[in-house]
Amino acid sequence: MDRRNFVRLGVAGGVAALFAPAVANAGKSSGALSSNMAGGIYYTAANPGRWGKKINGHLPMIEKGDGQIQVITGHEMNAHSHYITKHILLDGDFNYITEVLFDPIKDKAPKSVFNTSKYNGTVYVVSHCNKHDAWVNSITL
Repeated sequence: MDRRNFVRLGVAGGVAALFAPAVANAGKSSGALSSNMAGGIYYTAANPGRWGKKINGHLPMIEKGDGQIQVITGHEMNAHSHYITKHILLDGDFNYITEVLFDPIKDKAPKSVFNTSKYNGTVYVVSHCNKHDAWVNSITL
């Protein structure tokens, strides 16, 4: 297996593991992010955990448009030493919708656009940093 696929599978598995308990408990909760995991397994603005000083550069910022959302993470793309690897879009039940992978050599900024015309309610966006883990934000469509 080449390095890119190994990293891709590792990140995808890690992110899936982050949300598996929330999906398993979906019938027992309001569908919101579990406060037990926030700040420890993944990070949010309210629960930045050990990365408290890293919110501005890692939390995905979401802007709603007509049938789409634009996601920007205010993080530099510092070659392969420190960069945002991807943005992942999840539905309100934490089901994977799609993702945008970034190339830290070619992409000047971690910016993505997702078509959300088929969705309503809450969607979640994960921004994954190769050094500072997964950050989650949400928006109601």
